[in-house]
Amino acid sequence: MNRTKEPLDIYDDRPKELTAYLRHNGWHFNKKLCDFAVSLMRRMNPATGKSEKIEPMTKDKVDELLAKNGVRVENNTLYDYVYVANQAKADCFKSSIADEPHLALYVKDIIDDYDAPEGMVMCMWYAKMTRAGEPVEWDEML
Repeated sequence: MNRTKEPLDIYDDRPKELTAYLRHNGWHFNKKLCDFAVSLMRRMNPATGKSEKIEPMTKDKVDELLAKNGVRVENNTLYDYVYVANQAKADCFKSSIADEPHLALYVKDIIDDYDAPEGMVMCMWYAKMTRAGEPVEWDEML
């Protein structure tokens, strides 16, 4: 029997604005939240040794990246794949992800992960923001 477990945080108190966001989008990135999350991303410049903001990849650019490399994402919801592409660009590109074809495959691997719970990409980001003490103005994300 395939039974879905309840998340362990189901009874945690949430800001009412987060609850409103979740009613509209579930645990997925809409455009505003994706843009906000990506705006916080930084990458270490190996030439200078300094942290720099990344040049964000738009939805159109991510779609182009996937199409150019023959990668089709099957289980995407809203802007989750755009967030993943930018996160990989900030943290792994030109390191463990050598080039654009592998970046496209990484996006597919994360989004189409067959055993990941629904909404895992945003849940992981939210946990990171909570741990970092980074506030999210949820009412502005609707």
